[in-house]
Amino acid sequence: MSATFSAGAPLRFGANYTPATDWMHSWMSLDLDDVRRDFAGLAELGLDHVRIFPLWPLLQPNRTLIRAEAVADVRAVVDVGAEFGLDVSVDVIQGHLSSFDFMPSWLYTWHDKNMFTHPDALSGQVALVERLGEALGETKNFLGFTTGNETNQFSASVHPSPWPVTTAEAAHWITTLLDAADASAPDQEHVHSEYDAAWYLDGHGFTPAHAARLGAMTTVHSWIFNGTAQRYGGRSAASDRHAEYMIEVSRAFAVDPQRRTWLQEVGAPSNCLTPDETPGFLEATVRHATRTANLWGVTWWCSHDVSRTLADFPELEYSLGLIDQSGAAKPIGRRFAEIVPELRVRRDVPKRELGIVIEVDEDDTPVSRGALAPGGPIFEAWVTACADGVDATFVTSADAADPAALAARGITELVRPDLSQGVAVYSSNNTVVD
Repeated sequence: MSATFSAGAPLRFGANYTPATDWMHSWMSLDLDDVRRDFAGLAELGLDHVRIFPLWPLLQPNRTLIRAEAVADVRAVVDVGAEFGLDVSVDVIQGHLSSFDFMPSWLYTWHDKNMFTHPDALSGQVALVERLGEALGETKNFLGFTTGNETNQFSASVHPSPWPVTTAEAAHWITTLLDAADASAPDQEHVHSEYDAAWYLDGHGFTPAHAARLGAMTTVHSWIFNGTAQRYGGRSAASDRHAEYMIEVSRAFAVDPQRRTWLQEVGAPSNCLTPDETPGFLEATVRHATRTANLWGVTWWCSHDVSRTLADFPELEYSLGLIDQSGAAKPIGRRFAEIVPELRVRRDVPKRELGIVIEVDEDDTPVSRGALAPGGPIFEAWVTACADGVDATFVTSADAADPAALAARGITELVRPDLSQGVAVYSSNNTVVD
């Protein structure tokens, strides 16, 4: 994610790092030899980067206490990455992982503060970003920060204890942290990430425009247990091309037609796929994603299976790794290794002359995000185009009325889905699919 990116730069392929020993709890007592073993396995697969998740309560247990030891641990893991030729992206406000929330005690119960809007909460987060930026900014293999993993879930109406935000408040939180990252680590590029409620859940404060316009590039997190697999099947075209769909939807909201997209998180969940299906799903997902314009790269979820000695994870979380608990590459990991050398070299992407129109309001928020969700009329228009062998893209209703905007993207034909036909009810489901 360096400032020297060019359109011809090789595609990047990596993994979201889930430590084989003690999962993210390993940050409590870091063993760099364990990290070296894990990174060696990822390097053997031919990957070029990892995304790491140091836990927020360990970094900043009190708003004015940022632990030097924990910051040093983050720097040490980045340095170990360099030993194996791996660049490292760091999530800084972390946050939420695999159904578990990792929040410092100064933000909840007796000290309840909305992490997005309370001035003290925001100043504390800025201080953490600045401290980590100072520690990492001159490290050559440090790619940059993600503000946190799907932190928008803390604002979602479906969260048990939500901190609601308006669209303006969400934008202020994102830009405040990105500005701190840019100031403290100016040689890297910094991003934010959302789970797909930003795209599919009406009334959600985080919006497609935030995702596609703020930060150095757009990040996409694609999971087919959001209704796609349940409705269409785990190895349907809708599932195999769901990541491609989200990338193309994101392009409709980008002000810059050349804005890059990072498929930052995508995995093969066992509640939607059999073990025999996962290698083929990975290959199909990655190949379709690489057919999109201005893709930075793909970071698979995740590196290593979660140990069965750890309790209370949703069942699918134990089997998402490219590498198993013994350190052996699984069939899905071997398939990733097989296709990476071919796909790293950029090729021409298909022209997308058909634009599916997304109706938006005056703020460029979809008038119905449910229409975008699996089963909604916009999603169905995409499925139909796939069945017809057409490589479609998306355009907002504002741009659909602008011939220059259409011409800039090479769109010559429009489809306007009928939103009166009903929309989908978004539900992210990580339980067993019957």
